[in-house]
Amino acid sequence: MSALHDILNRHVEAGTLPGAVALVARGDDVEAVTVGSVDTDGTAPMTRDSIFRIASITKPITAAAVLMLLDDGVLELDSPIAKWLPELAAPVVVRTPSSPVEDVVPAARPITVEDLLSSRTGWGFPADFTLPAVQSLFTVQKDGRTLRSWPEAGAWLGLLARVPMLHHPGEAWLYGTSSDLQGILIARAAGRSLPDFLADRIFEPLGMTDTAFEVPPSKRHRFTTAYSTNPDGTLELFDTPDGEFSSVPAFHSGGGGLVSTADDWLSFARLLLRSGITPDGRRLLSPTSVSRMTTNHLTAAQRDSVQLFLEGQGWGYGGQVDVTPADPWNVPGRYGWVGGTGTTAHVVPPTATVSVLLTQAAMQNPTPTPLMRDFWRYVAGG
Repeated sequence: MSALHDILNRHVEAGTLPGAVALVARGDDVEAVTVGSVDTDGTAPMTRDSIFRIASITKPITAAAVLMLLDDGVLELDSPIAKWLPELAAPVVVRTPSSPVEDVVPAARPITVEDLLSSRTGWGFPADFTLPAVQSLFTVQKDGRTLRSWPEAGAWLGLLARVPMLHHPGEAWLYGTSSDLQGILIARAAGRSLPDFLADRIFEPLGMTDTAFEVPPSKRHRFTTAYSTNPDGTLELFDTPDGEFSSVPAFHSGGGGLVSTADDWLSFARLLLRSGITPDGRRLLSPTSVSRMTTNHLTAAQRDSVQLFLEGQGWGYGGQVDVTPADPWNVPGRYGWVGGTGTTAHVVPPTATVSVLLTQAAMQNPTPTPLMRDFWRYVAGG
């Protein structure tokens, strides 16, 4: 048994999760470890190709798809999104973050494609969830794990348009909403559904055969059961393999709608390490787009205002970018994110390292779990 196995197994034996798959790739050297079971009943052992609800580590994939449309010349960073999302052509903003939702002013400028990519649209979640505008947003942007309850994109945009923004476009980083807007933008700008676009432009060229918005019957024996984590650390059944992902939902969430495996996400990560080129030499992303994805776009003040999510680090397009070595794993340039279902994945370009951790025990809040920190510390060699 390896040190990584011991780290994961310690959390399984403590009862905080049924199982896990962890993968650490350092160049061509790949360490993959599986522990535990696909569910709390122990009906089957976890395997390297087990399928998970990856939640917000969907976001980097969606951002890459937007950048493909920039490379195609279909989109430009400074283009107002109203051309494709006319429902959001005239947004309003609360006068101050704590103002009631009726006290609004027109947005200072239109929302742009770059605002979506950098999560600075004006909609999203700050550290304080009690603000009136944030409470209003919660009525539209519900729990991302229950996407089957969301309406189709057009209806959802109509609801979002009634919610005042917390900040003017470009002013502040806010979590979540921008990535779902990216998914809708992709579909409308490309003239095809988000599932079809991702499959054609990313999943098929990279051989990501298990990444999709649903799990077909032929693969459900590999699909893990999902659990919520109670305040006391106990697990509660949230979703079964025949549940939420048994068919494609009406809303295709660019922010958290995918299922995947550790090796599939590794394939995507290696695309970034190769500056956008597939193993067979096909270019999917320009080097400029990869650089934009993995470069911090936030000011120091914007980073400091969202300690709950970023812990002082930066944000590229679709994922966090480390800018300060606050912890052993915070290597400047490290890019990736975490998922509320208990997932995390990162790319460290300076060392050509990829790390992926997939579990089926959900996070209790935006703060990374002890297991995630233990895993990151291991990857960093600490």
